[in-house]
Amino acid sequence: MILQLEHNTKSKDILSLTETITGLGYKSTHVKTQRENYLICIGNKEIDIRQLGHLPVVKDIHRVSDQYKLVSRKWKTNYTSINLGDDVYIGGKEKTIIAGPCSIESEDQAESIAEHLSQQGIKIMRGGVFKPRSSPYAFRGLGLEGMKLFHNACKKRGIKIITEVMQASQIEELYPYIDIFQVGARNSQNYNLLDALGESDKPVMIKRGISGSIDELLCSAEYVFSAGNEDIILCERGIRTFETSYRNTFDINAIQVLKDKTHLPVLADPSHGVGIRDYVPGIAMAAIVAGADGVIYEVHPSPEKALSDGQQTLNFQESEALIQKIKVLEKL
Repeated sequence: MILQLEHNTKSKDILSLTETITGLGYKSTHVKTQRENYLICIGNKEIDIRQLGHLPVVKDIHRVSDQYKLVSRKWKTNYTSINLGDDVYIGGKEKTIIAGPCSIESEDQAESIAEHLSQQGIKIMRGGVFKPRSSPYAFRGLGLEGMKLFHNACKKRGIKIITEVMQASQIEELYPYIDIFQVGARNSQNYNLLDALGESDKPVMIKRGISGSIDELLCSAEYVFSAGNEDIILCERGIRTFETSYRNTFDINAIQVLKDKTHLPVLADPSHGVGIRDYVPGIAMAAIVAGADGVIYEVHPSPEKALSDGQQTLNFQESEALIQKIKVLEKL
């Protein structure tokens, strides 16, 4: 059960309400986000919600049986749209396109990709500076210096930045340079990191775990929301299965299921979803048709020379063609 409280509800009123809820046999948790006050109530006893709904500090009350509650569509039926400023949104009527390299490698590379995106009207660039790699000997990013190169290339062109944060200690140092924190597949159940990102006032995109279920992804989002941050984006990026013909199995079903289960925006990552450059555009288009709010894919001026994930990265010509196809789909 979720109780939405009046925005200016005082602490003493919350305490009084908590005592009332405890008396009804429920355990309550107070959640204060950047926009609202909530009480999450857990219990099995059947009660008449009118006992609580009439109280002066209660704005609304909702029955939500899911393990994840605040991210559920059972209480918030309208889809969430996240405002990044400068008329840039994720979620809503327009499809969002995010593109960029797997890793920021150099100033020239960052500048050329940012210019490509600017020419195509793309407003958000992806790029990693702290890279979790399967092998400890692979390129693992340029760190904060790479972040500064990334920021400079995007700032002069009015492009927003999303980059991966791997641990809570990196949040503060990345904060001045980025617009969206990305939680990668390997960290999607790093609950300490999710809690810390919940205390931030910047949006968070959470990728589905390598072998994670949809409900596990939604519970990860619940961690961020319950810690105080409502601006959350979910990303389907493929899961590991028995199939070896491609990198991951992109779960097209997940797009429809997530749009039914949650009010949060849902993006698709076809680059990691299939892992083969030739197939990325088709998977991206399929995700849009399935109802995704947008796509996030990898692009590089010379994918064959990329220091990471070159096999799944589009070149500029392929990227431009995909963007045009998505725009046609959007009109349809």
